Amino acid sequence: QVQLVESGGGLVQAGGSLRLSCAASGRIFNNNGMGWFRQAPGKEQEFVAAISWSGSNTYYAESVKGRFTISRDNAKNTVYLQMNSLKPEDTAVYSCAAGRDCSYYRSCDYWGQGTQVTVSS
Repeated sequence: QVQLVESGGGLVQAGGSLRLSCAASGRIFNNNGMGWFRQAPGKEQEFVAAISWSGSNTYYAESVKGRFTISRDNAKNTVYLQMNSLKPEDTAVYSCAAGRDCSYYRSCDYWGQGTQVTVSS
């Protein structure tokens, strides 16, 4: 039973932009923090960004600060990751996650399948 579905990945040139979306079931989305994580080939999964249930608190990895923006639309049960000024090192599979402690503590209970982002130089 799929409860988090990512979309919006693809191939983009360095300097370009992409917007990822993650649609969640209401049961998963409601009252939970949401996060984005990524994993590049041969590397461990790393935190990218997170947002609290209310949307009032956001958190970013240093590597993406100033370039990526996380947001959520609680009416649509969807969280977004706007990625600007993309670099080849941003290439990875990006996964959406949710959980009570997913934002501040980055400890998430539910995970999507991931969407591939490839940035060419």
